[in-house]
Amino acid sequence: MYGNREQIRRVFLDVRDKLEQGRPLEPMEALIADVLQQHPEYDRLLSDPERALSADFDADSGQTNPFLHMAMHLSLREQAQVDRPAGIRDIHSRLCRRLGVHDAEHAMMECLGQALWQAQRDGLPPDEQAFLECLRSLG
Repeated sequence: MYGNREQIRRVFLDVRDKLEQGRPLEPMEALIADVLQQHPEYDRLLSDPERALSADFDADSGQTNPFLHMAMHLSLREQAQVDRPAGIRDIHSRLCRRLGVHDAEHAMMECLGQALWQAQRDGLPPDEQAFLECLRSLG
């Protein structure tokens, strides 16, 4: 799922529309639909496409970007599916059994966010080993 901010947000909005209309979903859309259904707190925003497309979310004032949040769920699921970085599949599976998928991924997001922030700050690719170490520390 690549593109600019509006394109990525439209993917979520289009899947939400398909869900509401009972239309069939492509495999990636089914993953997105699952994440959407796990986050009913975002439904009000997503029900207003114009607002959803134009909204800015200020992390400094404690606002969570729902699109980033849901994209992180998807990223973790895709990483686990292809086991990249090597070992994440087992960690994801173990945490999901212990905490449930949603809560496991929320815990894992802290590590993912930290790895992405560090990479952006340093101008380097994410450090996969540091990411895995953080994930392993979750238990």
